Amino acid sequence: MQQTHAYSKFETVFKVRPDDIDMFNHVHNSKYFDYVLAARYEQMEEFYKMSMEEFLSQGFGWVVKTAYVDYKRPLTLGDSFIVETGISELQERGCKVAFTIKNKKTGKLCCDGWFDYVLIDIKSGRSAKVSPQMIERYSI
Repeated sequence: MQQTHAYSKFETVFKVRPDDIDMFNHVHNSKYFDYVLAARYEQMEEFYKMSMEEFLSQGFGWVVKTAYVDYKRPLTLGDSFIVETGISELQERGCKVAFTIKNKKTGKLCCDGWFDYVLIDIKSGRSAKVSPQMIERYSI
C-alpha cells in the first residue's frame, strides 16, 4: 500500500538560538534535524489534528529509519527561518517527509532533504501498519 497523491505542505518559523551555534559561528549541522523534528511535532497537532501524544496514547510512535539533508548555505545567530515539511509518500508501515529550510529574510534555501519514518507498536517495538484513520488525517 503505497499512496500516490499530492499531500499538503506546512510551514513553521523558528529563530536561531545561541546554543545552536558551532565553533564556525553558524548553526551546527545536527540542529537542522532538530528543526525539522520540532516543526513536524507542531504541524502534526496544528494541521493534521493528530498530535504525537495521540499516537502515543494509541500505543504507536514514529521513528526515523533514514534521514537525508543537503546543506546549501548556513544559518547564523539571530536568523529567522522557515521549515516547510510535507509527506511525499505514504507507505504501508510509514511515510517519507520532505523538507526545506529557508532563511526568512533572504528567502534563500539553506538546506533540503527528507526523513523516512516507520510507525512502531510501542509495546512490541516492531513496525505497525498505518491505519485507515491515520491515512485519512494525513491525506490533506
